Amino acid sequence: MVNADSSLADNSIVVEGLVRDFKTLRAVDGIDLHVDGGEIYGFLGPNGAGKSTTVLMLTTLLPPSSGTARVAGFDVVHDGPKVRASIGAALQEAALDPLLTGRDHLRLQATLQGIPRGDRSTRTSELLERVGLSDAADRKVKGYSGGMKRRLDLALALVHRPRIIFLDEPTTGLDIQSRMALWTEVARLAKEDGVTIFLTTQYLEEADVLADRVGIIDQGKIVAEGTPAELKDEIGRPSVHATPLRAEETQRVTKVLARFGDPVPGAVRDIAVRLRDGTSGLADVVRALDNEGLIVANLELQQPTLDDVFLAKTGRSLEGAGGEEEPDSVSPPRKGRRR
Repeated sequence: MVNADSSLADNSIVVEGLVRDFKTLRAVDGIDLHVDGGEIYGFLGPNGAGKSTTVLMLTTLLPPSSGTARVAGFDVVHDGPKVRASIGAALQEAALDPLLTGRDHLRLQATLQGIPRGDRSTRTSELLERVGLSDAADRKVKGYSGGMKRRLDLALALVHRPRIIFLDEPTTGLDIQSRMALWTEVARLAKEDGVTIFLTTQYLEEADVLADRVGIIDQGKIVAEGTPAELKDEIGRPSVHATPLRAEETQRVTKVLARFGDPVPGAVRDIAVRLRDGTSGLADVVRALDNEGLIVANLELQQPTLDDVFLAKTGRSLEGAGGEEEPDSVSPPRKGRRR
């Protein structure tokens, strides 16, 4: 356990038995986490799994029902101001004023964070360049695209040089170019500046590309944790996915594939099995389908993915496996921008 009197250089996150109840619903159910300094930790799960509720507790915006959490060495309940001084947060709802420019937002944030007057302009220009908004710095935010707003929100979270950054689904709704630009900056923050990144996401590729370690949460519990490679190695075997050309042959195709592997739960658009003999079994699958006179519109071999890990742990797919938003957690009461 990190001590509250630990060094100012501490940028770890330590969580033990964290719980959050909403009336009759337990949104977060006794989770344990340890994120090391300078690590990018990917927190995966569908809507309603407890991701945003966890972030709100770790950023002191929502009190835990029970359990403990220390962020940057400080208790989130008893040392709230010290936690907030140590972190930056870009949550799902960006608190941007459409009538202010990007530069206005950063200058205001620098003032609120106590940045010396003589350093505010330099810091503002530095951050605008870092997130690729220098050319749009003096345009009002109401004219920004979604990707530009997310990049500005990240810049605002960085104004006071925090040791830990919380990013709650930062690329949801962004085009691939904007998403990749944000990925580049997040990776640079961890690698070059040693900033700890706690990243919640529904995008498997995002976690695979960025995260040093991944935790998968479902129904308030962490069901898997490890590096992306470790988690995929747990699954081990590749899967073969077949789409029958004619719907009436679905049952026959299913029977043929069942000879070569175990059904993959949650497959919706195709028939999928986890091959018992690895990639060497694919040729046998093709021959067996041909011998039965079956024609498939698509036949694909897939290596294990993080979605396969989620399927194995929960019996359903992660991407697109949405649910209701977490009650009382997505849009907490606001009394101004808290970073």
